[in-house]
Amino acid sequence: MMDNITVSVFVSVFTKGSFDLAPEAVYVTVAIGILIYLFALCSNLLLLGIIAVNAHLHQPMYLLLFSLSFNDIIGVSAMIPPVVYNLMTEQRHTSFLSCLFQALCIHWYGGATYLILSAMAFDRYIAICHPLRYHAIMSKTTVKYIFMLCWLINFLLVGSVFGLTLRYPFCSTHVSNFYCDNMSILRMTCAKDITINNLYGLFITGFYHGLGLFSIVFSYTFILIACFRNKDSDARSKALYTCATHFLVFVVYECSAVVIVLVYRIPQSPLNLKKFMAMSFVVFPSCLNPIIYGAKTQEIKQKIKQIYNYKIFHRSALGKPRLNKVKTIAE
Repeated sequence: MMDNITVSVFVSVFTKGSFDLAPEAVYVTVAIGILIYLFALCSNLLLLGIIAVNAHLHQPMYLLLFSLSFNDIIGVSAMIPPVVYNLMTEQRHTSFLSCLFQALCIHWYGGATYLILSAMAFDRYIAICHPLRYHAIMSKTTVKYIFMLCWLINFLLVGSVFGLTLRYPFCSTHVSNFYCDNMSILRMTCAKDITINNLYGLFITGFYHGLGLFSIVFSYTFILIACFRNKDSDARSKALYTCATHFLVFVVYECSAVVIVLVYRIPQSPLNLKKFMAMSFVVFPSCLNPIIYGAKTQEIKQKIKQIYNYKIFHRSALGKPRLNKVKTIAE
């Protein structure tokens, strides 16, 4: 701590907080962290690859899912590898630029998730409530503008948050948290009155949560009305099944955020538990989203089965050279 002394952040080495773990627990935690990261990374990359190489999946719903998976990779890559590295090496030092980059990525991930899920809710609303006009409304141009609007809004909001923080000089190089975020950086500044930062932060948090909840309530109210009016039971079931996937993803993300708030409000909660749960809003959605969409979305599930069947039959064919052709289920 360097109170009342302005430090040059560009040449300073920051010190992060860490977990208070026994040596044997560190190895277990590192192994679990690596497995979680590899699973989240590989499963999201699989979704990205399936959507990218299949032209018939280049539709608004799947392009938004592509964006969501890409965003999950940003979030989980910004969170887990630095934490695992710090645990493995007991290295708690980081540069200002590395700290700032991690904080930007984590805040970008959080905001973009709400914006993408809101756009997905709008897409489902148009698809179910206005099916005949869907392709006219959700054209390539519209989808392009939706993406541009989401990224622009997120860039402006996240950028303005850090702009307010970085206007202050720094009086400390100790990061109170075990990962860098805006509040941790703000606490290292010489600012005595951060009322504006707090109010603006609350406004942006309310905007993201409010937009997500409004899009869900608005879209699903009309979707449910349209489904109950539809006399075709198969079409109604398919519509509800599709919406359930999106709703489940939204619930997972919201619950992850709520768990953090609850754990930090319970005084008796162990400190390490609080630290682990602080990562939940990134870890849980990044791991569960590919599972939910892989299991619930028929087109993606079929593609995953085709890849799996191809590998199984291809290995079988290699072991039996006299077989000329191996037919998959898809054939």
